[in-house]
Amino acid sequence: MTETVVSLPRALRGELKEPLGPIFTDAERLLETAETPIVAVGDVVTYHLESAGVTPDVALVDGITKRERVAPEVREAVSDDARRVTVENPAGVLTDDLLTALVAAIEAADPMVLVVEGEEDLAALPAVLAVPTGASVVYGQPDEGMVLARVSPELQAEVADLLARMDGETDRLFSLVGYTDCR
Repeated sequence: MTETVVSLPRALRGELKEPLGPIFTDAERLLETAETPIVAVGDVVTYHLESAGVTPDVALVDGITKRERVAPEVREAVSDDARRVTVENPAGVLTDDLLTALVAAIEAADPMVLVVEGEEDLAALPAVLAVPTGASVVYGQPDEGMVLARVSPELQAEVADLLARMDGETDRLFSLVGYTDCR
């Protein structure tokens, strides 16, 4: 089993409901303003981006959406061209396994899919810290659409503040994703 680096305390759950950017219901419109690299967090988000003709540089999928298995067409739409890596990450935590694989995927020359055994929902947060400024992190906002988080130093500081309030080894998390502007 992989090691938990941080876990989400109940007190922070409400803060995660606020989107980190504008919400789109149309992938083509989202892609008009997205910059590369693109990290897609979630099966349905990845499906919509691929359906619009764009393979994310990094996709994190777990086969689940809103606590239900994704439809076969969603599961099958994830690019077969991308290299796949399986990582462990239970719900409500960020593991060493996921964080290390995320950074390697961002640095890879070719698209990668991280198949998460557990849950990928929190992965958008460290992705914001791990990608270069100007990159895009896209994740689902349940029953609303896709959030486009365009990475800026201000957004990274906001996300770093949120992650710093999680339980566990936050300094280790920042180190694993290469974020040095913390605190």
